[in-house]
Amino acid sequence: MQRRLIDYSALLFGSFIFAIGINYFAIPNMLSEGGVIGITIISYYLFEWSPAIVSFVLNLVLIIIGYKLFSKRTIIYTLVTIVFMSVFLSVTENWGVPLGNDALLAALFAGLFVGAGLGMIFRVGGTSGGATTLARMMQKFLGWSVGKSMLVIDITVILLSVFVIGKEKAMYTLVAVFVGAKVIDKIVDGADDRKAVMIISKHQEAIRQELLTTMGRGVTILDGRGGYTLEKQSILYIIINQTEIVQLRRILERVDEDAYVTINNVQEIFKRGFKEQRLRTK
Repeated sequence: MQRRLIDYSALLFGSFIFAIGINYFAIPNMLSEGGVIGITIISYYLFEWSPAIVSFVLNLVLIIIGYKLFSKRTIIYTLVTIVFMSVFLSVTENWGVPLGNDALLAALFAGLFVGAGLGMIFRVGGTSGGATTLARMMQKFLGWSVGKSMLVIDITVILLSVFVIGKEKAMYTLVAVFVGAKVIDKIVDGADDRKAVMIISKHQEAIRQELLTTMGRGVTILDGRGGYTLEKQSILYIIINQTEIVQLRRILERVDEDAYVTINNVQEIFKRGFKEQRLRTK
């Protein structure tokens, strides 16, 4: 019950932040967005249709179409999000004012707020329906990140919006969408951002002890062989957080400055002891 309460709070707060990004920064400055909300904004510019109503109808239709691809819990969370978003889009309507000629500033803040809102929603396993439903599909079947998937979908919609808001505002909208995609990835994946590190050194035992005692991380020793000398060489393999890279670098500088190190991004980890990304689309 406590977990569910936290999730619903995130959906509520994320929907509010999202609505602020649209009604306070995007619409007053004649910017658009991607996906369904982009279509919603364009319909507002053309026909003055309520963004809250249009968004609710379109998102509801799309989530009904894609409901089989998601778990019952995700569908419930998404329906709750659609309602929250529509309510906040209605409540915050006409809150914003144009920022003069500073469309870039408006685009940056629109992307920041929209991305932060959607990121919070995705983080607890929900979607906002519409294009985010397609993004979840692309994440599940293509392995793309949510932010990347949203970016592809959004660019397509933005290109179509050029005929309504013009080339200049469409380019500023692209800035907003790009910022939003980065913020989404940071919120959804950033807290669990892991790095796979491989270390080749003549002082492996000293490094291994430092990793175990100083960093408190388990280490795997792999068997390797030099391609030129064919000499056997052990390789240290360790998974660390992004924030622990500096600590690792200091250890290597102290123990062996000549160590050969490679660092790669880790998409997901399935193991006890690591905080796994919660995938609620299964």
